Amino acid sequence: MDKIFIKDLVARGIIGINDWERENPQEILINITIYCDTRAAAQADSIEQSVNYRTIAKRALAHAETAARFTVEALADDLARLCLEDANVQQVTVRVEKPGAVRFARSVGVEIDRNRSDYARQG
Repeated sequence: MDKIFIKDLVARGIIGINDWERENPQEILINITIYCDTRAAAQADSIEQSVNYRTIAKRALAHAETAARFTVEALADDLARLCLEDANVQQVTVRVEKPGAVRFARSVGVEIDRNRSDYARQG
């Protein structure tokens, strides 16, 4: 399966459980790998046949900056669902990190893999 990736998308938003995290936006680092079939887009040389990574990136950024989630797990799940709204996306890997959240660590976060069937089971 082919991959389209968005690497190191930086958002500033509310994320975390501490009072100070709920008051001050902080840096959120997002990486998305979209699994899809790009053959039709390659043959036609047409973005309409593929996943528009600019559209996905804009939607992910807007959501991350406004969602005000408590956990990176919840934000990652939100972003996976958002990506899977595109009919051409078959599977997605989403990595959400909070740089500097833990002393002496460059970053902490979560990485999830989701596909359509993961959400179809939930209703």
